[in-house]
Amino acid sequence: MALPARTARNDTTRWDPAGEFERLTQQLSRLFDDRWADVPSMLREGFTPLADLEETDNAYVLEVELPGVKKKEINIDLDGRRLVISGERPEQQRTGWLRRQTRSWGRFHYEVVLPDNVDPDGVEATLDDGVLRVTVAKGSTGQRRHVDVK
Repeated sequence: MALPARTARNDTTRWDPAGEFERLTQQLSRLFDDRWADVPSMLREGFTPLADLEETDNAYVLEVELPGVKKKEINIDLDGRRLVISGERPEQQRTGWLRRQTRSWGRFHYEVVLPDNVDPDGVEATLDDGVLRVTVAKGSTGQRRHVDVK
């Protein structure tokens, strides 16, 4: 069986990946704005920090990367199995020309539903070297609780 012959491309336009990405971003933005206007603004604004969730025998351990965020700027809420971490990373004041910016700043939101029931009294949170570590003990109740960062 012979392979089909390659045909030369006759059009003079070139594929522009950056332009294509921009068009896709605009379409997604319109989708959120037009069809999901009632979705909370937290889902449309800000950023989602990087995180790892680990399950041990007795607890769930969540580590969230939050460099530059102070303890007082972090909110942690546990409602049943739903763990919500939110807050704000302030933008740095700059004196020179900003040539490139790749770090995220502004409001952040991270939400996870833990796989099994948890103990709302067995929750601890620490912030060390820009990594927030939240340990949630496994349990059988599903009550609401606000957690302070130590």
